[in-house]
Amino acid sequence: MRQLLSLLNSKIGVAVFLVLFMSPFSSLSQTNILVLGDSLTKGYGLAQTDGFVPQLSVWMSANNNLVHIINGGVSGDTSAGGLARTEWYLEEDVDVMVVALGGNDFLRGIDPEETLSNLDKILAIGKARGIQLMLVGVIASNNFGIEYKTAFDKIFPFLAKKYNAHLVVNFMGPIIDRAQAGENLRLYLQSDMLHPNAKGVALIVEKIGPELSQLIRD
Repeated sequence: MRQLLSLLNSKIGVAVFLVLFMSPFSSLSQTNILVLGDSLTKGYGLAQTDGFVPQLSVWMSANNNLVHIINGGVSGDTSAGGLARTEWYLEEDVDVMVVALGGNDFLRGIDPEETLSNLDKILAIGKARGIQLMLVGVIASNNFGIEYKTAFDKIFPFLAKKYNAHLVVNFMGPIIDRAQAGENLRLYLQSDMLHPNAKGVALIVEKIGPELSQLIRD
């Protein structure tokens, strides 16, 4: 007790007291978040600090969310690959799982029924463990025909409803919105025109960050 009083009587002690007991984090417990995804979440082609998980971590911290985010992104991974890795990642203490898979399934023309089955199993694993769920969708183009697109696009809202998961309709949605408003996509995409650059990731984080923050607070 005497040591505490002595510490508080010093300028350093007062500063420590303010940080520990008046910080916006002081009443919060850490939330462990797993982001299970592909190159979009891994941070393909970007400096380490510019990827989705690092930028999301900074955003969450700046907005008074005490979190630890596990980057479960693997470049090129499909929903099947994500399913194979899910149990391994969940050996850690995870409170929230963000599932952002399906883009590579679409690019490879994988049967939507297979994608549906894999994502269903991933979400079932999370639900069985009592983990809060966020599902980040993909909107298919017409590359494989309208029937394929219709079947693929139905996957994400269907599963979100089934598992009471928070749905983000389209990972790349914020960038597409800018393009539809007349902006040049090259401002937000890397040279391959598939992966977001640092500015594009920032737009995505501005969309997903508030929704994830609300999810963990609810």
